[in-house]
Amino acid sequence: MSDHRTRFLQLALDADALRFGEFTLKSGRVSPYFFNAGRFDRGAALAALASCYADAIDASGVGFDLLFGPAYKGIPLATALACEYARRGRDLPLAFNRKEAKAHGEGGSLIGAPLAGRKVLVVDDVITAGTAIREALGIITAAGGTVAGIVVALDRQEIAGDSDRRSAAQAVAAEAGVPVLAVAGLSDLLAFAAGNDTLAAYHAPLLAYRARYGCDQTG
Repeated sequence: MSDHRTRFLQLALDADALRFGEFTLKSGRVSPYFFNAGRFDRGAALAALASCYADAIDASGVGFDLLFGPAYKGIPLATALACEYARRGRDLPLAFNRKEAKAHGEGGSLIGAPLAGRKVLVVDDVITAGTAIREALGIITAAGGTVAGIVVALDRQEIAGDSDRRSAAQAVAAEAGVPVLAVAGLSDLLAFAAGNDTLAAYHAPLLAYRARYGCDQTG
């Protein structure tokens, strides 16, 4: 497992963003783990998370020249990532959207740098059903930008349902025709748990969950 994956999973564990036990998801599935990027709620933790994102993005080789954070969790993530790239010597423009368009002041639903003519990297926490990401892709295209890729913190790598054996990330990647990157996925989490004495008890439940709901990683 590459260093950014290990760093990210340890950071998530330390921040209580990654928890183990029994969690009923919105889908109704009972998962042995739960991830909440909102628990990266301090400056140092968010900066360390942004470094993991940047390493994953750089390792992928995806080309882009603007960062876009979908409301709401994508906004601090994209902002922190822009700061991390500035620290590394790359000054990237940043934009994000409002949930509701503003009728007064500057108006509209977009804040930040113009999207027209830009190759846009969308930055978010996870892709669950893909609804928010699809909305962001529509906003970017309507504003004249080109979506270069999508990056999330954690890919659960599980099927959307019995009728669709792809993960949400795979479905979005196929529909949009762009890469969907993840700092880490369920396969990385399994390796991390196997090598961590504190988490050893959760390795078998994670394996069972993947056996039941895991997607084809080649799809």
